[in-house]
Amino acid sequence: MNGYFQLEMTPQGTLLHIYKHTGEGTPLNINELADYLNKKGIEFDIADLNKKIMQIHDKGTITLDDVKRYPEREMISVTISPNKMEAICRFYPPSVGGNLLSREDIIADLNSANVVYGIDTDAIEKYIQNREYCKDFVLARGKEVRHGTDASIEYFFNTDLRAKPTVNEDGSVDFFNLNTVNHIKKGDVLAKLTREDPGEGGLDVTNGFVKPRDVKKLMLKFGRNVVLNEDKTIAYSEVSGHVMLVEGKIFVSNVFEVENVDASTGDIDYDGSVKINGNVNSNFTVKATGNIEIAGVVEGAIIHAGGNITIARGINGMGKGNISADGNIICKYVENAKLAAGGFIQTEAIMHSTVSARTEVIVDGRKGNISGSFVSARDSITVKSLGSQMGSDTVVQLGLDPAMKQRIDFLNSELERISKNLAQILPVLDAFKQKIAKGVKLSPDTIKNIKDMSEAASTLMKQREEYAEELDDIKDSLTSETSSQVIVRDVVFAGTKICINDIQMTVKSDCKYCRFYKDRADIKMSSL
Repeated sequence: MNGYFQLEMTPQGTLLHIYKHTGEGTPLNINELADYLNKKGIEFDIADLNKKIMQIHDKGTITLDDVKRYPEREMISVTISPNKMEAICRFYPPSVGGNLLSREDIIADLNSANVVYGIDTDAIEKYIQNREYCKDFVLARGKEVRHGTDASIEYFFNTDLRAKPTVNEDGSVDFFNLNTVNHIKKGDVLAKLTREDPGEGGLDVTNGFVKPRDVKKLMLKFGRNVVLNEDKTIAYSEVSGHVMLVEGKIFVSNVFEVENVDASTGDIDYDGSVKINGNVNSNFTVKATGNIEIAGVVEGAIIHAGGNITIARGINGMGKGNISADGNIICKYVENAKLAAGGFIQTEAIMHSTVSARTEVIVDGRKGNISGSFVSARDSITVKSLGSQMGSDTVVQLGLDPAMKQRIDFLNSELERISKNLAQILPVLDAFKQKIAKGVKLSPDTIKNIKDMSEAASTLMKQREEYAEELDDIKDSLTSETSSQVIVRDVVFAGTKICINDIQMTVKSDCKYCRFYKDRADIKMSSL
């Protein structure tokens, strides 16, 4: 119990009873006693009073004066905390014979101290049931403010794109694979907004409003090809392509645009179309599921498009350039490169290259020349100048779909492989058959091996029959009539080889303004 004091008013004067603290209670505070006496108008000498109190061991009585006074009632001292969220009260006992405070008295005194909200009647009742003096009691508490939280946006793509090379498993660095593109699919979630929580205001014990702190509001900012859900908290991509965050705004495009393809970009593998405003340097790769548009030159690079490829200034492949498209290829010129198109190829010159198109190859323009190259197409090859006076090997092939040629090569390779395998298996099987015919007993493992080899041989022979039949069908189609033709709008030079399906001819002398076509078992020439 804390140390406390009590007055007693007698006819002879005013007495002060001192009760020292017990256990872990707090000692009597002389300043608190002095403040109480001052409020009651009782004069005293604080030094003398403190000296007398110090001489008391457990409890004792000190005569303050000989003034006759009326009894004092129980007293409450109310202190409001600095944040006004608590009313801290201390009680002082009534003088001997004085009145105790009732519940209503305590509430009235709190109101007088401007404490009007959050009064804890249970705490008051608990005090009344067990009164303790010179001890703090919290008899009122304000409604705590609930501070809110700032809005936040979670992005589901890398928002800090920097050209960092990929580190391989062996620790080496791949400078061709830089993490410069955020690839996305149609319908992918790009970002999620968690809206701000404004919080909830509070009330202090004086019934004053306590404002929660200000919170940051955000909204999803976006450009084209981005759609939001109904409550505008989730952003989705409307297209497959790539996504960027620029100054807090989401940009989605199905066209990836760069200046050049070099060490600053690394290889590009993009689900969509690619636009390159400059050049594609040697040893780099550009792949796109859509179209590829290149404003400059392609060097010894690998380019593949699921759509069309357009190269404004041409290809100088340096013997290692490989350009392919499922659609068409249009370029200024082709030199020392390989080209393959699922549609047509159009250019102004083809030099020392291998070029194949599913439909047609058109070589026109100022030069319009094919020289020192192998050029194939299914339907037609139109060229201004074919071959070369220098005697460079120039071959044009018609009527054979490039995909069909690949199939022929595959079938021939497989038939050769099957023949080699059968040449190894069949003699072994024949040897075992002879042993069995002579009554030689074989172990179970040997019998199992013979069975496995026999099944393998049967599968190989069935494949050989199927592949041979398919190859014969293709050859039959090549011997049939075709409308394929080579059109030469200026000159074809002697030495040029022209192949249509399975027929081949070599041009004997220079000819002008002519076309070549298949007529039964021959290739014939006619004037335009």
